[in-house]
Amino acid sequence: MGISRIFRRAFGDEQTAAATGPVDTSKTGMGYLKQLVGKSAMSGPFGTEYFVDYATGADTNNGTSPSTPFKTYSTAVAAVTTSKNDIIWVQGGSTVVEASGTMVTMSKNRVHTIGYQGPVANPYGIGARAKISCTATETATNIATMINTGVGNTFTNIKFINANTVAEGLYSVVEAGEYARYLNCEIYKSTDLDVTGASELVCNGDSPSFEACVIGSSANVISGAIIRANVLFTKGIGGAGKVTRDAIFKDCILWRQSSNSANRFVYGANATDIERYCEFDGCKFINTKPSAGTPAQNVAFGASLTVGEVLLNNCVALNAGTAMSTTTGVFIHGYTPDATGAAAGIAIQTA
Repeated sequence: MGISRIFRRAFGDEQTAAATGPVDTSKTGMGYLKQLVGKSAMSGPFGTEYFVDYATGADTNNGTSPSTPFKTYSTAVAAVTTSKNDIIWVQGGSTVVEASGTMVTMSKNRVHTIGYQGPVANPYGIGARAKISCTATETATNIATMINTGVGNTFTNIKFINANTVAEGLYSVVEAGEYARYLNCEIYKSTDLDVTGASELVCNGDSPSFEACVIGSSANVISGAIIRANVLFTKGIGGAGKVTRDAIFKDCILWRQSSNSANRFVYGANATDIERYCEFDGCKFINTKPSAGTPAQNVAFGASLTVGEVLLNNCVALNAGTAMSTTTGVFIHGYTPDATGAAAGIAIQTA
């Protein structure tokens, strides 16, 4: 049996897994995954499993079994051992609201956070049932729901939510680690829709990858002539010297309701915000139909890129942008509807 089918079944995509043969639906979820790959591959010397269930858990529990789960994700993060490939399972069905709105700091290495979706997992992380939320912040250093500064951490099937209304809480996720992987996640911020520097995701990481993720909101209206990017590359937000290097966004959806041509999907303020390379591969930039405005460009930087390049590879924009980008250092490969290439990647209405 292929490993992709094993993980689809274990993480909830029974229908997809079934396409390759009959499925015994009594053997699903974590137990089935352990049965196939072996207990030693999931815990013991290769790492310990921890469980988070906001509805039934308590942070005074030991968190090491589904019957004694932690209540908050931050407690599980504090419990894991760095560089042991520990796993944190987050139960779907309720939103994990962090105590006192404190930002989660993932500074440990090689920790794997997995949301348990139930019988069906939605593609692209849309509506992920395992949710981690922050509704307020206490200090100016608590800028997001989560900041990752560790090495080799992975996040799968998680919806990160930020509803901060205080001045410092401008982001949902700040990626400032190394070799992080986000798979089938949704990154969402419902507030600061009128703040130019706010964003769902700050990317200041070295070699991160975002695969089949949804970043932004198709319902919330961006207000005014502001940038308010879905992805913000401005360096240093995640810490001194933190900058994007060799980042990959693959098969992701970035969506929004724009109100002005100044709005952007992707933005960096400086010529040095990208070091070496960044690629958006097969991504969709969607400005939903009710939008009152259209961004003048979808991917923009405040100056020509001088120490790195961005490739938009086979990406497409819907109701978005008269140009994918006009920044020097951003390259476009794929669909070009006119000879000049000025509108490369912009979807056109059929005749």
